[in-house]
Amino acid sequence: MPDLATLAETHLAAALAAGKGRSAELIVHDHQLRQTVIALADGQSLSEHNAPPAATLQVLRGSVKVTAHDGGDVVVREGELVQLTHERHGVDALEDAAFLLTTVTGIPDGTPG
Repeated sequence: MPDLATLAETHLAAALAAGKGRSAELIVHDHQLRQTVIALADGQSLSEHNAPPAATLQVLRGSVKVTAHDGGDVVVREGELVQLTHERHGVDALEDAAFLLTTVTGIPDGTPG
């Protein structure tokens, strides 16, 4: 079982040492479920991208701003969890930050909903 605090520290150190100021590791890949630890150095961003069918972002260290295509930006601080909208969005590090991104990439046909 991964230790999220250790992964956050490891990837934050890697992000600070990396030229692009980011580091990531896929820690769970179970069919459509994916969980990824992502670290961004202060001021770094994940550019705007399409959202998966379902996703949450939990900040493990620091704080980030989720920038929404429609202008509904939200700041997420250490320990907070936010459900991501189905709109295009990006993520900006407001300080050195690490977060757990949980996504569901699709719903299999025939699954009760």
